[in-house]
Amino acid sequence: MLLNKLQLATVTAVALAALAPAAHGQTSYPADKPIRMVVPFPPGGTADIIGRVFAAQLAKELKTSVVVENKAGAGGSIGTRFVADSAPDGYTVLLASSSTHGTNPAVYKNLSYDAVADFTPITQLVTVPGLLSVTKEFPAQDLKSLIELTKANPDKYSYASSGAGGLGNLAMELLKSTTGAKLLHIAYRGAGPAFTDVISGQVSMIWEPVPASLPYVTSGQLRPIAIAAEQRSSELPNVPTFKEAGLANYEAVAWNGFLAPKGLPADIQKTLHDASVRALKDPELQKKLASLGGTVVANTPEEFRAVISKDTTKWKQVAQQANISLDN
Repeated sequence: MLLNKLQLATVTAVALAALAPAAHGQTSYPADKPIRMVVPFPPGGTADIIGRVFAAQLAKELKTSVVVENKAGAGGSIGTRFVADSAPDGYTVLLASSSTHGTNPAVYKNLSYDAVADFTPITQLVTVPGLLSVTKEFPAQDLKSLIELTKANPDKYSYASSGAGGLGNLAMELLKSTTGAKLLHIAYRGAGPAFTDVISGQVSMIWEPVPASLPYVTSGQLRPIAIAAEQRSSELPNVPTFKEAGLANYEAVAWNGFLAPKGLPADIQKTLHDASVRALKDPELQKKLASLGGTVVANTPEEFRAVISKDTTKWKQVAQQANISLDN
């Protein structure tokens, strides 16, 4: 039977109304399917722990499962590239860091992704301060004396890093260029062996995020000099900030953030951002992140994009000045 014009118009309107929400993702996201959060580092590290505690709370806010998947390798580049190549549908996301979106773009000649152009920012989750620590027998007792000592004895003293081109390496090179300190760099494959040689006295000092450094400091195996934060750490209340120690413009902060592939629809970006902010307000989550030395940020996508742009620019300048360039 043929439909008259009024009936045809009614059927068409109903069909379009049914299709519209799905087409724009307004009611279908998140559907009844898991969201995969890629952590581009091995299990057990600070980024992995932060990613897992955040994913658990985010799942509650979104009322769907958020599954953490570790895709480590090449300083975080493998997992990061994987997310950049994924569909921008909100079901594959990235736990990014100041390495993947700060130092990697600064030091790798052929990085497989663009830290800004290839991603949709959601929010910066936390900042984690770095800590400069020295051996128990190191002659200098504070930052000013350390700098003067190294200037008077060029390249006699050395610093360890968890890897060439990493944040610890660039943070120390920034310290050198800012103060004129004269130090040799000894690169290791990971923080574990780097800490081992500093504790044994083979290397003089190390700059690493507070969560990694804290056990060695609290046990008395290393002596803290200064913390790279706006305020003193509640875990180390007697350790001055770099600003208090005389370096007002020294800034070197580790962070973790939440990104999706470029092209993510605006409504899905908003859903993820709003859920993330709610998750980061949870008292238990904040307590867990604080125990790792983290300070919650929960900024806007635009603010987070600005952080990434600022970090990549700053670390590129440091890497160029220190002549640090790596093959990926």
